[in-house]
Amino acid sequence: MNDSDVRYGRVLLKLSGEALMGDLDYGIEPQVIQRIAAEVATARKTGVEIAIVIGGGNIFRGAGLARAGMDRVTGDYMGMLATVMNALAIQDALESLDVYARVMSALQIHDVCEDYIRRRAVRHLEKGRVVILAAGTGNPFFTTDTAASLRAIEIGADVLLKATKVDGVYDADPMTNSNAKRYETVSFDQVLADKLTVMDATAIVMCRDNELPLRVFDLTRKEALVQAISGDQVGTLVTA
Repeated sequence: MNDSDVRYGRVLLKLSGEALMGDLDYGIEPQVIQRIAAEVATARKTGVEIAIVIGGGNIFRGAGLARAGMDRVTGDYMGMLATVMNALAIQDALESLDVYARVMSALQIHDVCEDYIRRRAVRHLEKGRVVILAAGTGNPFFTTDTAASLRAIEIGADVLLKATKVDGVYDADPMTNSNAKRYETVSFDQVLADKLTVMDATAIVMCRDNELPLRVFDLTRKEALVQAISGDQVGTLVTA
């Protein structure tokens, strides 16, 4: 891929915490995070500006423990801290490849990362740094999917890239239904009406109302991230 192939000037990549586990039951598999960092580094070399929002489900899921009896607000804040841990791991992996990266958190943790300030985040991107946005929105009851939509809109991203373990959006769960069909493109309204498993409804509505395209693709496939950034027909494109 060369500079002329890149469709987007600025992207936001949404990574789930589970994507970092690989074959593990918990935590971060070093080989997986190094592969992700290498693909981000390859894409960054083409000149595209990259921001990343990371989940924390590989370490802690606040909503799950809330169902088991923990206070939901407490659980959500613990989940936000898990995303900070993942963000620091991604930063370390990128810097080992000589890619400048900054972690910005919606929660104030000055000893390990910067506060999220939109103008500062945009300035980092303009200077060629990968910006890793942690701690969701900083508020309980909001998912990291919603945080990804919000941050993508705030920084003026051209597209939101949702990295999953499935190669796009299907009309049914492909894990349980062998006849499930994958969409090449699908509208936000259809995603909402058919309750397709893409992102939570709040995130989808934010993308729709702000005309932010969403591409869902399989991160486990080699070079899929680079292809998604270049605008190739990988996964499923969700648009108005």
